[in-house]
Amino acid sequence: MATIDRQATTLALAHALSAAERGLAVIPLSRTKLPALRSPHRDDPAAPPCHGKCDRFGHGVYDASTDPRRIRALFAAAPWATGYGIACGLDPHHLIGIDLDTKSGTDSSAALRELALRHLFTIPETVVVLTPSGGRHLWLSGPPDVVVPNSASRLAPGIDIRGAGGYLVGPGSRTEHGVYSTAPGTAQLPPAPCPTSLLRLLTPPPRTHPPTAATPSQQGQGLVQFVLAAHEGQRNTRLFWAACRAYENGFGPQLTEALVDAAVRTGLTEREARSTITSASRMTSHRP
Repeated sequence: MATIDRQATTLALAHALSAAERGLAVIPLSRTKLPALRSPHRDDPAAPPCHGKCDRFGHGVYDASTDPRRIRALFAAAPWATGYGIACGLDPHHLIGIDLDTKSGTDSSAALRELALRHLFTIPETVVVLTPSGGRHLWLSGPPDVVVPNSASRLAPGIDIRGAGGYLVGPGSRTEHGVYSTAPGTAQLPPAPCPTSLLRLLTPPPRTHPPTAATPSQQGQGLVQFVLAAHEGQRNTRLFWAACRAYENGFGPQLTEALVDAAVRTGLTEREARSTITSASRMTSHRP
């Protein structure tokens, strides 16, 4: 049974209501950063996707609302909630979250600066949320007619994107690892418009004809070579990035053994390699 921390829940609800006043749709989160309410269809694996049409709680980001009465009802149904999530891609802000992670020793901030220099954009002054692990969430606003998908380390290692169907942990949320907070001077800023050049990187180009990209075997060989070229301090990061690309392109399971072999040859243990690939699979397939 989930532990109930009434003070943390009360604070989370207060922060969630404040976010809703700014037009941000919210849901309650548990200490694990996952939606606090479980699916009402969890005992029926054959049930078709509902997305909240049954009018019951427990549909993750599809429960998100700016209505204070609905938000209070959501939190009342989840008294163990200690945080809240902010749904991305919805009116009026069409929020896009740039998640700069610090796991695996990656320097995601440097990677973003490199992308900005290469593609000639600057990150405008905007809301910045500091995570307990030392990472940062940058809030940007997208155009209403552009759907930005979620992705994990697609732009660069350590840079995850929260778009339509995803959510960001709201400032003031308490998790297993600490409290999310707003960087000084950014709390009252509106989410700044996403630079056009960055938006192009975040949205996959439309397919108007059959793709002429490399075959999975060619792509796989390139990813294996990418891992083999890793130096000490890069091995986990490169392996994670390569595994994410393989799973995003639909041939992750087929490439697993080759990636494990390449990682072991760079100095990782087989256990470390398989754990990293498993994390990439979960992140790419299920992360919001």
